[in-house]
Amino acid sequence: MALTELVAPVAPVAAQANISSDGAMVRLRGEGYKEVKLTAISSLSQAPVPATRRGYAPSDPEPRLSAHSYQAGLWDADEFAAHQYVEGLRRQVGQTATLTSVNDGAPWIRRVTATNFPTATLILDWHHAEERLQVVADYAFSNPATQREWCATTTEQLWQGQLQAVVTALDDLGLTADSAAPDLVRHSPGSFQNTADATDYPAYRALGLPLGSGTVESAANTLVHHRMRRQGPGWNRDAGHAMLAALSELHSDRFERAWADSQPALAP
Repeated sequence: MALTELVAPVAPVAAQANISSDGAMVRLRGEGYKEVKLTAISSLSQAPVPATRRGYAPSDPEPRLSAHSYQAGLWDADEFAAHQYVEGLRRQVGQTATLTSVNDGAPWIRRVTATNFPTATLILDWHHAEERLQVVADYAFSNPATQREWCATTTEQLWQGQLQAVVTALDDLGLTADSAAPDLVRHSPGSFQNTADATDYPAYRALGLPLGSGTVESAANTLVHHRMRRQGPGWNRDAGHAMLAALSELHSDRFERAWADSQPALAP
């Protein structure tokens, strides 16, 4: 029997969906800090853009994300992939007319999401892209005015979908061979080039697609850190797995159902 037939739909998304994934660190006993990988699936809709929204045309619809569900665990990327895929089956995102995935550009997230959901439109989280340009400017220029000017120019180019102009500006700095530069700075031209298919921001705005991965970044705090990073000796791996599974169901508003399903059936 196919996996799609084994996974029962739970709160299926009707028309448009978004998937965002990220990592969060927790401390495990005897292991130190380890990464929790998590994914958030949301229903996507649009509303008229507020008149005060800078950078948007009056005709650009504003994306709205709601009805979130989550999966989080102490998994490697391939283990995470299976859980992300099953959550997608529960929400039936493969049957939606529009499927997007906004993420920070991490290669493991791109690989897993593109494999699980090949029809998804991958989008590089705008704030991560903007922040990367700011970090490069801060490193490359000592003059604050020059930093601001370079960053404003490249940020506007990226906002308008002119990725090659941004990559050229990064290449012109000659920082890829600077061994003293942080990895994020040295690898910036290649990182932007490798996510070229995820930076068509004018098209995304016109379609009312989300540009930020705030749903999963918020979940890193509310679902993971709030319970898993309190004072104390940390979690052992098995208990951490169990707690993350419970928190995922709780924050997906289906804890009672999951708890009932986990209990043995009573004999008649």
